[in-house]
Amino acid sequence: MSAEEKRIREFAYQIWESEGKPEGQEERHWEMARKLAEAEAIAPKAAPRKPRTTPPGAPPVAPGAKPKPGAAASKAKPPAPAAKPDPAKKPRTAKKPATP
Repeated sequence: MSAEEKRIREFAYQIWESEGKPEGQEERHWEMARKLAEAEAIAPKAAPRKPRTTPPGAPPVAPGAKPKPGAAASKAKPPAPAAKPDPAKKPRTAKKPATP
């Protein structure tokens, strides 16, 4: 079995599984798999992507450029909201100072 035939078989199996393993659809699955294998063979090989070094949403930085001081702080998450007071507990009140 050639590498191309093996790839078509893999595609057909994936298609069959993704459709819930229906019976009687073999011809359609094999045809779809052949077309996918042909498209894969024709498509230019893409270079692998470099891993992202900046967090998503951060502005792009030119290679070799130094980030501005405090730039990370501007993208910091807002503080979490304060916890709601427990209605079972009484709030503390300030004591009045003793008068002479």
